[in-house]
Amino acid sequence: MDHVDHILVVDDDHDIRTMVADYLQKNGFRTSLAAEGREMRAILDTNAIDLIVLDVMMPGDDGLVLSRNLRASKHKAIPIIMLTARDDATDRIIGLEMGADDYVTKPFSPRELLARINAVIRRTRMLPPNLQVTEASRLLEFGQWRLDTTARHLLDPQSTAVALSGAEFRLLRVFLDHPQRVLSRDQLLSLTQGREAELFDRSIDLLVSRLRQRLKDDPREPAYIKTVRSEGYVFSMPVTLLDEGA
Repeated sequence: MDHVDHILVVDDDHDIRTMVADYLQKNGFRTSLAAEGREMRAILDTNAIDLIVLDVMMPGDDGLVLSRNLRASKHKAIPIIMLTARDDATDRIIGLEMGADDYVTKPFSPRELLARINAVIRRTRMLPPNLQVTEASRLLEFGQWRLDTTARHLLDPQSTAVALSGAEFRLLRVFLDHPQRVLSRDQLLSLTQGREAELFDRSIDLLVSRLRQRLKDDPREPAYIKTVRSEGYVFSMPVTLLDEGA
């Protein structure tokens, strides 16, 4: 029997919840609905969820807090699409930093949300184009660092886990999948956020800066992520696949 993707819609607005659920069901999805964080967690504990549509502005714990908590829980691998009421670059950057995979600005058309859901699910399940990570080789080694692609942990030279936000993990994974290749800001935005870069959207520069801090990479003389003037960034360190027991 073919798998039917199960979408969890979390929004305190009843009309939006039911509108989204009806549209997704008509397009072949299974849906569950929650009005706030407690209901969301109860559904997650009893169902296999493929993607969460999460509203930012909610009473109690808002979507940003819930997204951050999800990324620190056993449900950290579930992709998240944020619904935001304001088309504000700061809100979008914060949402991506908290672990969201994409965002849709209210008011939105169900058709746009459906397209975002399909794109995020497809991207989540797509094998990286260069380095093929298997269960036997889920560790990527570069310089003194390793990335555990299953646990989504960055491991320092002492094998201590360094926490990464969802956006930082995706950016690092893109760099490790395309080592020693110049990637433009547009390419990085598309590969990490699933959308074409906006004209003055500099969120990728913020993410690069934060990732350099995680890697203890001196921005004046970086060893890992180098800036290529007028072109973008290049991950200059060779990347090696390691066996699980390495």
